[in-house]
Amino acid sequence: MSYPAPQDHPDAPVDGHGADARAAADAHATAGDRGGLRERLVRAGVALVDAEGAQALTLREIARRAGVSHGAPRRWFPTHLDLLSAIAREGFAELAARVAEADRTDAGPRARAEILARVYLAYAAERRGMYELMFRHDLLESGRLGLRETSLPLFARLTGVVAELRPAAATGVDPVTAAGALWANLHGLAQLGHWGSLALATGSDDPAPLVRATLDAHLGPAGPAR
Repeated sequence: MSYPAPQDHPDAPVDGHGADARAAADAHATAGDRGGLRERLVRAGVALVDAEGAQALTLREIARRAGVSHGAPRRWFPTHLDLLSAIAREGFAELAARVAEADRTDAGPRARAEILARVYLAYAAERRGMYELMFRHDLLESGRLGLRETSLPLFARLTGVVAELRPAAATGVDPVTAAGALWANLHGLAQLGHWGSLALATGSDDPAPLVRATLDAHLGPAGPAR
């Protein structure tokens, strides 16, 4: 016979406390912690996705980790999708910060493309759960909490670099389309690398040659002028 996990029971203890403690925490969050509960829920979600992956982000488990009842998040996030979108925004913000720190606007466009590719793949490898959450179709498609407005500037940066290297007037290809193809290729490297498929097929787990081949394929071979 199987039994429900403790966190699935409505009166289960939260971090060693009972339902009364949960109710008190909810009351405190409502009365004197305006905005604090929201941030606590998002932080709990970020920690959870890092530890256990995107599939672990249930509303009940996030609330449990935040130390409140499973109904408390509804005060700030009317739907589960809203809360997931808020967590994903943290991921896009971090990725954008990494890109901004690494990007060298004084470098040539090819060097910048290589920097963006390396940062993207490193983030995908280091923050696997968050990375998978960020690109969930239902979150991006929903437009919840302006998630697209957070993610699209990263793509615009890549498009700008591609436009310098492969202007539409010279190639006949819209830079947005070319950047989309390049991004899809990088995303495939991230996914297949994580699954071990690339190492199995190529006999190497070094992504550098594949990154160079990807950039050469989409942007042309690197040369001294780039």
